Amino acid sequence: MPTTILESAPSMARLLARAALTTRGRGGDLPDTRLARNGVQVDPADLAAYDRVCRFPLTDTLPATAPHLLTFPLQVALMSDRSFPLALPGLVHVRNRIEVLRPVGADEALDLEVWAERFAAHRSGATVDLCATASTGGSEVWRSRSTYLARGATAPEGAPEADVYVPVGDLARPAATWRVPDDAGRRYAKVSGDVNPIHLSGLTAKAFGFKRAIAHGMWVKARVLGALSGRLPDAFTVDVAFRKPLFLPSTVTLSTAQADGGWDVAVRNAASGTEHLIGTIRPL
Repeated sequence: MPTTILESAPSMARLLARAALTTRGRGGDLPDTRLARNGVQVDPADLAAYDRVCRFPLTDTLPATAPHLLTFPLQVALMSDRSFPLALPGLVHVRNRIEVLRPVGADEALDLEVWAERFAAHRSGATVDLCATASTGGSEVWRSRSTYLARGATAPEGAPEADVYVPVGDLARPAATWRVPDDAGRRYAKVSGDVNPIHLSGLTAKAFGFKRAIAHGMWVKARVLGALSGRLPDAFTVDVAFRKPLFLPSTVTLSTAQADGGWDVAVRNAASGTEHLIGTIRPL
């Protein structure tokens, strides 16, 4: 695959605007292009702001979800390009898997690379995986796979079936209750750069078919990991499925259960029991 190395992070707002103007006329196979950045470091002030929004403790290592902030703009750059077969507006993040191969220091310089693969058929359309990796000193330290669903889209002939479900054990007892405020999407957008309109306000969310703004799936995932801080191994996999939108504001519960040396987790609506996130955390 050809790799294009970017000197700086692309503008998320500009990419999303470009994607909105180029939704028509897309199709074909996934591009084989990779995008990369080298020697990227997290700004300490930005990391502290992210930790506060996601309820991570302030430490000298990156939370498992923090490198996603660095790779996500590169993934959006891939998806907003005309060569990408699916229109970015309306794509739904349905699954995310992160592997932390070792603790990553907050001051480490990271080499990042992203690409798209696995165009798959789904009962509601088609999915695609956006993959990312972070390395330092020539060794991979972190990797992720984000699966996005395009409702109504058609996968290529012979495409595999989408794999979007994460099985968990019995998670009946809530361990915590969270009140998620109506500005949770705007607060996360400020620290992450993910300014997708479906997260920012009820008015902008309705333009994309949602009755109210919805929380970022990666913020919900980060909140779960923040709640388990101090109880996770140094190297682990955290694999979650985003089930139903978490409308803002909401009250949700977190349920956890120890399993296979790690955890099974679920975030549900406190009143209806609707599942917003289910997932597993396992040592590597």
